[in-house]
Amino acid sequence: MTDSKKLPDKIEESDEGQILFSVPFPVELNEEALQGLKGLRPIIIKQPYSIDYIHSYGQDSPFFAGLASRVLLGCRVPDTGYTYANPRAHDMYTGEPTDWVQLPEEGRIHAFTVCHFGSEEFLPQTPFALVLVEFEGTDTLFLSRLLGVDPHAASLEWIGMPIKARFLRNSKFKPTDVYFVPAA
Repeated sequence: MTDSKKLPDKIEESDEGQILFSVPFPVELNEEALQGLKGLRPIIIKQPYSIDYIHSYGQDSPFFAGLASRVLLGCRVPDTGYTYANPRAHDMYTGEPTDWVQLPEEGRIHAFTVCHFGSEEFLPQTPFALVLVEFEGTDTLFLSRLLGVDPHAASLEWIGMPIKARFLRNSKFKPTDVYFVPAA
């Protein structure tokens, strides 16, 4: 030791976290007991898991800032006019940088599906309808939720239905900050 501080040689223990009692394990470790460990049933522990994840939207940041301001933004290729209904920094065909353009708040349903299962975040909301939205003047479709319809009464009559964008009042800076409802 080079300084007068004593370095720890033991991990301090606490009773926080997972504590198991009566774990089946042989009292004596002879050859027979060691071979018997192959038949030990798995120990199963349920424990919560949480992390803070720092994520950057990078070049897509204007799209999320737009949603927070109740504006839908898409991207257009200057030379060709090809317009994406979702954030895209570069054209998928030429690699050319795109420019931001404002999309209309009204569109039509191009296709839809009813989700009866979802991720942990959306499972309590099932069933729900997802739609591919067609906007006038765009060349691609926009995926979003459709509210204001009965997912149990899904119908091919929904195809072509005029719909309009709605935005969460308190933005979460997620794609789900925008959703659609029937326009009529």
